[in-house]
Amino acid sequence: MPNDKDSRCPPEPMSSQADGVTGDLVRLMPRDLVFVMRFMGESQYRLQSHFQDFIRTELAASGITTETHPMIHLFIENHAILLREFVFSGVSLSRQFRVDEIERLTGDTTSMIRVDIWDQLKSHIETAEKQFQSQSGTLPGLLSAFEKPPGSVPGSEE
Repeated sequence: MPNDKDSRCPPEPMSSQADGVTGDLVRLMPRDLVFVMRFMGESQYRLQSHFQDFIRTELAASGITTETHPMIHLFIENHAILLREFVFSGVSLSRQFRVDEIERLTGDTTSMIRVDIWDQLKSHIETAEKQFQSQSGTLPGLLSAFEKPPGSVPGSEE
């Protein structure tokens, strides 16, 4: 947790910070990184279409149709997407592979997968930091809702 001493020290250059956290993440990869399946393309469309038909049929059995509810297609589409994601997420979570298993399966004896992941992590961390820094001018206004109300006494919150 940061303290007053932390705020007096000049921050490390961004690339050094990104290197450090990237190294930590790569070190934790054997335990924390899993590869999961992801259904894409026509499979997503096919399952979503199935759920749209299913929802439409179920609603019609209850007397709800596009004639009685002209905007019902928005409800149907939204819920079909939610059901599709529920199914695909459940299947994906039940089929996870660790980085060492993927390296064995792909024959990656030089750990190039880990090197590629390190490069991508570092690049994305730096991009995220730069994006946050580019918005720093707007932060005081956005954070004003978090300010302590004038005249409040520390420790008197209810």
